[in-house]
Amino acid sequence: MTLNHVRPWRNIYRRQSRQIHVGPVPVGGDAPIAVQTMTNTPTTDVAATIAQVQAAAEAGADIVRVSVPDEASSRALREITRESPVPIVADIHFHYRRAIEAAEAGAACLRINPGNIGSPERVREVISAARDHGCSIRIGVNAGSLEKHLLEKYGEPCPDAMVESGLDHIRILQDHDFHEFKISVKASDVFMSAAAYQQLAEATDAPIHLGITEAGGLTSGTIKSAIGLGQLLWMGIGDTLRVSLSADPVEEVKVGFEILKSLGLRHRGVNIISCPSCARQGFDVIKTVEELEKRLAHIHTPMSLSIIGCVVNGPGEALMTDVGFTGGGAGSGMVYLAGKQDHKQGNEGMIDHIVELVEKRAAQIEASGES
Repeated sequence: MTLNHVRPWRNIYRRQSRQIHVGPVPVGGDAPIAVQTMTNTPTTDVAATIAQVQAAAEAGADIVRVSVPDEASSRALREITRESPVPIVADIHFHYRRAIEAAEAGAACLRINPGNIGSPERVREVISAARDHGCSIRIGVNAGSLEKHLLEKYGEPCPDAMVESGLDHIRILQDHDFHEFKISVKASDVFMSAAAYQQLAEATDAPIHLGITEAGGLTSGTIKSAIGLGQLLWMGIGDTLRVSLSADPVEEVKVGFEILKSLGLRHRGVNIISCPSCARQGFDVIKTVEELEKRLAHIHTPMSLSIIGCVVNGPGEALMTDVGFTGGGAGSGMVYLAGKQDHKQGNEGMIDHIVELVEKRAAQIEASGES
């Protein structure tokens, strides 16, 4: 990463991991932290699944996972992988044959759970198929589906049990000279997940996939994921992530990017800095920001925009953003460009004007190669 010598308290020192590939997407090493999501359509509904994959990719997803529960899904996966603009991970549970079929169908990665994939012999067959078809593998350990012998040993799901499960499975892959794998140790409990991931990070140099599984709905799941993933990312742990929400996969991608953007680990689109609003506001901040988020969703260029209701913090925030607007009362506010006062703008028509300024600045950044 690029170190910030002026503000060293913003530096995050990422854990050094091996690099693998999920299709053309590098994961680990010095690669950007990849954002993933998962479709929730029936995989056999090819048109709906492809549409969801494409929507997720447009929102910024680097990788999309698709469930493969039966033979019909394996057959559908062939067309999905062919039409997808991003690498597809095949999600496999219980049936090792589905993993083999998914590799043959063009999946870039096979997600298997050591707690339910079957005997070591079956895992060996999956490894052989992955090697033959150029697939990587994600070892997906979940607190809710640990092996019986580990639950008997530890008494309940816990970080030690999750990490032991993952390391046991790593050994199987390595014993077969297969090294194109990443690993996750997910739990719905934030404390358990964080502890397991910290322990795992010290035990292996494999790329780590982060997630708080079954995190909940859009609001509660976002908060749990931000707390759990945020602290791990801040510690430098994590090479790829998925925010697991009971919501549209596009929302998972948006939340994932916002978490990474807040830590300076990925930059995509407009970062809007806005106040919560109060009686001092010179315009309706909340409605303005809601509209701007919709109107600026098409911009992928990394840049910043401050929308502040009054002059208490507005000028200071505007100093740090590409474009800023600060309410000043009397039906107008001040526009800032590159941190400097530029001109006044009436509240009426301000949204159209700000959108125009942001689009112009985005074009300048792209033309100059700043992004």
